[in-house]
Amino acid sequence: EMKACVLNSTAKIESNPLALADVPAPKPAGDQILVRVSACGVCRTDLHVIEAELPQRKMPVVPGHQVVGVVEKIGDEVKRFKPGDRVGIAWLHRTDGTCEYCRGGKENLCDNAAFTGYTVDGGYAEYALAAEQFTYPIPEGFPDEQAAPRLCAGIIGFRALRLSGIQHGGRLGFYGFGSAAHVAIQVARHWDIKVYAATRDERHQKLAMELGAEWAGGTLAEPPVKLDAAIVFAPAGEIVPAALKALKKGGTLALAGIHMTPTPPLDYNLLYHERIIRSVANNTRQDGEDFLRIAAEIPIRTEVEVYPLRDANRALDHLKNDAIRGSAVLRVNPAQG
Repeated sequence: EMKACVLNSTAKIESNPLALADVPAPKPAGDQILVRVSACGVCRTDLHVIEAELPQRKMPVVPGHQVVGVVEKIGDEVKRFKPGDRVGIAWLHRTDGTCEYCRGGKENLCDNAAFTGYTVDGGYAEYALAAEQFTYPIPEGFPDEQAAPRLCAGIIGFRALRLSGIQHGGRLGFYGFGSAAHVAIQVARHWDIKVYAATRDERHQKLAMELGAEWAGGTLAEPPVKLDAAIVFAPAGEIVPAALKALKKGGTLALAGIHMTPTPPLDYNLLYHERIIRSVANNTRQDGEDFLRIAAEIPIRTEVEVYPLRDANRALDHLKNDAIRGSAVLRVNPAQG
């Protein structure tokens, strides 16, 4: 048996849809490892799953895909990890390895991918299963709670930085300044990129300035200079025209969310002059490995607000209402079994 926060049916987070329950602990087989969870990051994607903004895939489901813990047991084919290793489990749970996208080096677009905490049970629990080749070793020197937000906010923010095409010394806009942005700005500053943060919450504007932004203003405010590229982290389609307007000719706008409200009709003049809009979908294992290596080099500091597992509904409600500075993380302390 283990404790887990289970979603039995989708609902608005205000109605506390996650139920803390005793459920059977999973058993690893083949290439699977069983991880005793010590911390699990809380992500806006979890909110999209719970509130049915993403199509329902598995019910009931245990959400959570920024999992840090210790290997407890391993399946009989596992070679990479042994019991006692500290590891991280991320959103990309497994791919088929055979579709045209996997064969073409784009496993983030795999036709038959499984996703942690969405199509398979995730980390809002005392134990979670992962596939060996999709699990990351967590370097020493980061407490579990610090490491958890890197596994989605960090990796996706990093991929968004890459796909924005921003170069060293360039000017980059961030729209929304939550969990992913507060990690990505540290990578951007490390690469000598100037960051301009547009976000609706004053605490988030303040955090952006503390982390080295050149400017911070409201979500639709116009930055004081034209930008080489921009990333939209907030799930709000109405930001897209404002962000395009802030771009130089030839600039790229990367949309980092898995779900977004509809974008308003676009005036072609906003797109003209070879501006690009592109989405960022999932991540490859290479993104994860590259980001975790750079995060250790910098080193990245994540600002975390920690909640006990039983308060998962409350943590998600705070996330929805911009009440978290940095990242929310659930602390899971299972009994040693």
